[in-house]
Amino acid sequence: MAALRSELGIQRTDRAEPPPISEVALPEARPMPEAVRRAAGEAALSTAAEDRLRHAAGRSYPDLVRLRSGTLDLAPDAIAAPESRERVAALLEACSDADVAVVPYGGGSSVVGGLDAISGPHSAVLSLDLRALRSVELDATSLTARLGPGLRGPEAELELGQLGVTLGHFPQSYEQATIGGYAATRSAGQASTGYGRFDELVTSVELTTPVGPLRTLAVPHTAAGPALRELVLGSEGTLGVITDVVCRVRPVPQERSFEGWVAEDFAAGAAIVRTLIQNDEAPDVLRLSDEEETRVSLRLSGSDGLQKRALDAYLRLRRRSGGCLLICGYEGERESVRRRRSLGSRRLREGGAVPLGRAAGRSWERSRFEGPYLRDELLGMRVLVETLETAHTWSRLDELYAGVGEALREVLGPQSIVMCHLSHAYADGASLYFTFLTAAREGEEIEQWRRAKRAASEAILAAEATITHHHAVGRDHAPYMRAEIGDAGVEALRAVKERLDPAGIMNPGKLLPGD
Repeated sequence: MAALRSELGIQRTDRAEPPPISEVALPEARPMPEAVRRAAGEAALSTAAEDRLRHAAGRSYPDLVRLRSGTLDLAPDAIAAPESRERVAALLEACSDADVAVVPYGGGSSVVGGLDAISGPHSAVLSLDLRALRSVELDATSLTARLGPGLRGPEAELELGQLGVTLGHFPQSYEQATIGGYAATRSAGQASTGYGRFDELVTSVELTTPVGPLRTLAVPHTAAGPALRELVLGSEGTLGVITDVVCRVRPVPQERSFEGWVAEDFAAGAAIVRTLIQNDEAPDVLRLSDEEETRVSLRLSGSDGLQKRALDAYLRLRRRSGGCLLICGYEGERESVRRRRSLGSRRLREGGAVPLGRAAGRSWERSRFEGPYLRDELLGMRVLVETLETAHTWSRLDELYAGVGEALREVLGPQSIVMCHLSHAYADGASLYFTFLTAAREGEEIEQWRRAKRAASEAILAAEATITHHHAVGRDHAPYMRAEIGDAGVEALRAVKERLDPAGIMNPGKLLPGD
């Protein structure tokens, strides 16, 4: 960490500690109408300061900076935790009639401002916490599972594992994010190359709206018009509350095998990934770090000393200096894993990659969910650290990679780190996940972040790439939705919202531009 501080030009060595929860100032809670209180029933409503604080923000850099400042400008006025979908329906009807905005809350892991308690023209904001909706029902014959939206990732995997199956969905936010959040944001996980994104796993969904329920059939496919399931997935709480999700599951894998490789450079590594995916030989986890992320990963893992010298010596024996780390993970029956590893290894060697073995893979596996916690440590060091992601076709991926990287470096300056990894590969393209670090300027952190975010977003638009591959839209990406789906697309979404949420109470200010 000392070396990283020096590289970023951070002189201070004392930690910037966040204030105690009890000392964070919140806006005064606005009164909740009696009709809403009655609709909450036995669950009641909480207006306790700590409950309001815990439901006031997600995990984006601006969210964390505001929490650390000790003062929040936005917070829900009350929190409800309904025990059933019927109670959810009653609350939405009451809030619609009483002009109270509703922000659905799952695991609190949004990184795009999706939980901001914006009231807009409404009289108050209710945070609707889904933690009580945690049921699990397995159809072992069809290999599908009906899951409550309040289940956190580890809870869902534990219960499914006891029934002999797995969802196989492991985003970096896995330890906090929920099933409902996965669906509401079209989540992608670290094993999505093999298992599929979450929207590909969902067979049916129930959306409880202010005007009534919208349900899709639990069938493998239908030709009955445009897919309303797709309309609900990614709706981010702006149309209603997701109260039921049916997903495809798989038997718990007999074997999980992770291994590391070093590609000659990022372009060579991307070519290997493309060859693997286009020949149906890709592992379930396939992740390529660029040179900068490879270097920084070694530094942050404490591998600068003896471990790094040993790695450098090994690579020199293989006539290689530096390169890009590539992680491959295989899951399934033992014979299937053995066969797929053999095919994958052949492609990797043909592409010039050098094997690091399973120790490197196990090291990545152990730390795969540590990113959010490491960010808290970096914030204490006064580091501005944020992530963003996008995706494009293989033919334009280099253009996108260069454009976003250059835009960030120009805004952040020479004493900054901009790194990237390629993940979620498809036959026609892949996603790019950028992480950038620089010294935070005290008192200017959010404006500093905003300039970097704007520059990167404009570079993404210039390359005609997507503004988000899996972080969703929320508040931060809403201004770019017209570029993503066009004027007609925005108006179509507005029309759907007006029909399902005529009072406009559902998660105001998210997804749609200008709301």
